[in-house]
Amino acid sequence: MPPPTLPPTPDSSGAATPPAEPSPWAQRLHPFRPRLFDALAGYDRGRFLADLGAGTTVAIVALPLAMAFAIASGLPPQAGLWTAIIAGFLISFLGGANAQIGGPAGAFIVIVYGIVERYGVANLLISTACAGVLLFALGLFKLGTLVRFIPVSIVIGFTNGIAVLIALSQLKDALGLQMGKAPADFFSLLAALGRALHTVNPWSVALSAACVAGLVIWPRLWAWLSSTPRISGRVLEGRTVRSFARLPAPVVALVSLSAVTAYFQLPVDTIGSRFGQIPQGLPTFALPAFSWDTVRLLVTPTLTIALLGAIESLLCARVADQLATDPHHRKHDPNQELMAQGVANVVAPLLGGMPATGTIARTVTNIRSGATSPVAGMVHAVVLAGIVLLAAPLALHVPLPVLAGILLFVAWNMGEWREFARLRHFSNHYRLLLVSTFVLTVVFDLTVAVEVGIALACLLFVKRMSSLFRAEPDRRAAARDADGPQPDATLPTLRWRLHGTLFFGAASKLDPVIAAVQAAPQGVQVVLDARDLLALDTTGLDALEQLHKAVAQQGGSLWMQRLQPQPLSLIERSGFAAHVRGLQPPTR
Repeated sequence: MPPPTLPPTPDSSGAATPPAEPSPWAQRLHPFRPRLFDALAGYDRGRFLADLGAGTTVAIVALPLAMAFAIASGLPPQAGLWTAIIAGFLISFLGGANAQIGGPAGAFIVIVYGIVERYGVANLLISTACAGVLLFALGLFKLGTLVRFIPVSIVIGFTNGIAVLIALSQLKDALGLQMGKAPADFFSLLAALGRALHTVNPWSVALSAACVAGLVIWPRLWAWLSSTPRISGRVLEGRTVRSFARLPAPVVALVSLSAVTAYFQLPVDTIGSRFGQIPQGLPTFALPAFSWDTVRLLVTPTLTIALLGAIESLLCARVADQLATDPHHRKHDPNQELMAQGVANVVAPLLGGMPATGTIARTVTNIRSGATSPVAGMVHAVVLAGIVLLAAPLALHVPLPVLAGILLFVAWNMGEWREFARLRHFSNHYRLLLVSTFVLTVVFDLTVAVEVGIALACLLFVKRMSSLFRAEPDRRAAARDADGPQPDATLPTLRWRLHGTLFFGAASKLDPVIAAVQAAPQGVQVVLDARDLLALDTTGLDALEQLHKAVAQQGGSLWMQRLQPQPLSLIERSGFAAHVRGLQPPTR
């Protein structure tokens, strides 16, 4: 029984009008529906308390990282703090993931520093806003899944390259070198660091080394204490151990080493000595000078920010999906996530912020702290705003070598260094892509590395696919099709079998068939068994036409049997079917 249909709706004149159908454009666009709306279904007090605890924990972790990322990018610390607050809130409120935490990311350090040095801070804000518009458009037109087409070797290559550049950029503050503004160019940076090595500050080295050591030892120390009943039972209460263990290592390092520096008046640079007072009030809205000439100038940095933001946010969301164990967690919506990233990157620069994306370290912290919905990310932003508004003067005493130590630790964890040791287990194609992307990222920049990497990936893919196609003589007994005409058994016959995809990269594989036809006697029949020919493109069709010409010159005929639907359709639509005999679909 067919389902009932709604009657036509009468208009004002009484005539019936058919129900409106969605326009083709509306069907091509992704609906704007934040995950928060679905996550609040069945939301209760228990889930809110879990999100409150997770968001507070993430806010404490985000505090030192946001300042460190901004300073390393050549911006004042408040740029990173308010980016974490504004963009972090918008990404959680509007995003397509349950537990994603947005804000400034370590991957942007090298990119932002290069843009600031080459174009200035005002143009950084313009390019960030333009990148936000591009990100929103990518999500709106359902292009979020295209990011997954980037090979993992390219992602690992540029991630490791960015990690190396972050580490190099922090050597100035970690060693306390007396040098001017560090250049963005790789070789110029190495030369500047080499010239300033005689100005090493031992106190800076000690603080940065202590910071890195603390970040490594702290979680392992409390894990060991809590797993040793004799120690945790006699020396520390179990609840005390758990409370201390929950303190994030970056916060412990930041507070303790800042206190040591202030108490002993160590001669090292601090946030206050380099940047002065951190504004304690709300950021002011400022619209940078905008013109189309400027936008055309900033095409490359805009594309770089948008590409890196899309890759980082969607990779982070995929990691979150793999780690999440909460029963309320759902797989992320990549298109909605990109639209949220776009809105955040348009709004944050107008309030003095920097580029933002999904952050893996804070997202993982959020999940492990028990987050159940995007409310945790919104709480993280609100708590961080409260800390900044109430305790901003305390940040003046933070030593820059400590922030450099935190970033050195971030760079080490960011890189997938084991992949270099595992290269011997993979193909030459994989090695070439990973190593070339890594070297280009370090020596040139991310945009060049990704462009060259994707071009190499396409070329290597074409080469590999072309190697899968083959045309081989078919020496088996002739098989008769169920229907249709058959080759004349009394005439000389060449039988070949086609395997794979006959496309522009494999068209030359038919040259041996043409050579065999040219050496065959007059009136030769060429029978191509195409049951294993999976696909055909126009270049492959042109190769078949060249084969037909060679057969015609010998006064023979070309037969193609058992064609798959796609090659058969192309041959019929092109009109080549009039020159080929025996066209039948495969019998199996």
